[in-house]
Amino acid sequence: MPHINAVKYPSGGAVPPEGTKSSRQDGIDPLVIRVAAVVFLGPFMTQLDSTVVNVAIPAIRQQFQSAITAAQWIIGGYLLALALMLPLNGWLVNRVGAKRLYLWCFSAFTLASLLCGTARTMNGLIFDRAIQGIAGGLLAPMAQMMMARVSGRHLARVMGYTTVPILIAPILGPVVAGAILKYAGWRWLFYLNLPIGILAVVLAAVLLPDDEDTASKRPFDFPGFLVISPALVCLLYGMENVLRPNGALVLLAGLILLGVFIRHALREGDAALIDLHLFGNHIFSTAAITQFLSNGVAYSGQFLVPLFLITGCGLSPAKAGWLLAPMGLGMMCSLPFMGYLTDRFGCRAVSSAGALMAFLGTLPFLWMAQNHFLPLLAAAGMFIRGAGQSGIGIPSVSAAYASVPKKKLGFATTAINIVQRLGGPLATSVTAIIIALSTVHFSAVGPRSFTAAFVLLLGLYALVLWSASRLPARIHQTVETDIDSELSQIE
Repeated sequence: MPHINAVKYPSGGAVPPEGTKSSRQDGIDPLVIRVAAVVFLGPFMTQLDSTVVNVAIPAIRQQFQSAITAAQWIIGGYLLALALMLPLNGWLVNRVGAKRLYLWCFSAFTLASLLCGTARTMNGLIFDRAIQGIAGGLLAPMAQMMMARVSGRHLARVMGYTTVPILIAPILGPVVAGAILKYAGWRWLFYLNLPIGILAVVLAAVLLPDDEDTASKRPFDFPGFLVISPALVCLLYGMENVLRPNGALVLLAGLILLGVFIRHALREGDAALIDLHLFGNHIFSTAAITQFLSNGVAYSGQFLVPLFLITGCGLSPAKAGWLLAPMGLGMMCSLPFMGYLTDRFGCRAVSSAGALMAFLGTLPFLWMAQNHFLPLLAAAGMFIRGAGQSGIGIPSVSAAYASVPKKKLGFATTAINIVQRLGGPLATSVTAIIIALSTVHFSAVGPRSFTAAFVLLLGLYALVLWSASRLPARIHQTVETDIDSELSQIE
């Protein structure tokens, strides 16, 4: 067998041989920095847009004199369109090319923002928001995929750096939205995306590497698309409205369609819209389960804790907001170190430690639900939860992308993003059911009525800890082992 100077990661990175300059100076390639500087703008723009639009709903509804049931489709239409596009990510990347598709997404989202700002009717605005959702549904998985393609073993570090600016968007959003609504009007909230989008398109065209001339002529799995896209829409809608009669029926329809797609995908194999054989990879499936549970517990906590503070403890929304802020601060303090910690201790140790920290940060809320509320204890718990929560996701998603070949990264990001988006609504729906049942049990809504919900949240964190403990100890060691095995088979 010929001498091998470097072992390639499936995701495109490289592990240099010991003693080389690259191994001694384990720095990040300038190409990785250029790509990361461009692609983080996509998730930042969509996060900022979602935050400011949520704040603007009352003003939009008032101008168009619309019912709340119509106004909620400004958000609902966007989310449903986003879900429809998720399954197409892998096929489009292979068919069109990553750079061309990313440029199209940036351009379409920016143009749709202009259309939203010029909308003259509620129906027109909802339609334009759906166009935004079509482009936005591809921006987040595309950002992950493009970083994974060039980062290799540094993916955890790069994602840690680029996630911090994205976290700033939900913090800036309400402040920016309040100022714009006061002095300019809601239309300028959509115009806010224009300079960001134009800058992103220019930077992407200049800085992103050209697509390799390997565009796949793989046929489009139209039957699979007709099943999985409505399945995702039904699942997301049904889980968020499961307590309503029509919500339960829609959820059941989504489960049936999902079962039909799984059977179809297993029969079609690599030709399916989503390659389910990826889940046969132990590392990928373990990381996907960790992502599913991590997103579920994150969304469940975002739903439960504010409700506990406002409804259970009687705090005003303003005071509750100040007590929720330490979680974001904890995430911002820990995220820049995720790459270093993952390189130093491995993804299993970091992800498990993050889950344990988040578990410990939730325990004070269970105590307060049984005893009495302490603001300082709540703030400390939120900070610890935030620091721990940020430690779960990046190591596990890095392990997932490092475990698949570069040519399948598009399909891997599709699968991971679908799993992530299903975890949140499912856990939130279960939490809502537990709270509703507890409210019936107690004569009045108070801190004690949230005890069972916090027990559920702690149970979910225990499941995350269990799943994270099954991740590989170190990404590069696992990958090298897999590649050595493949090379021995070739020999």
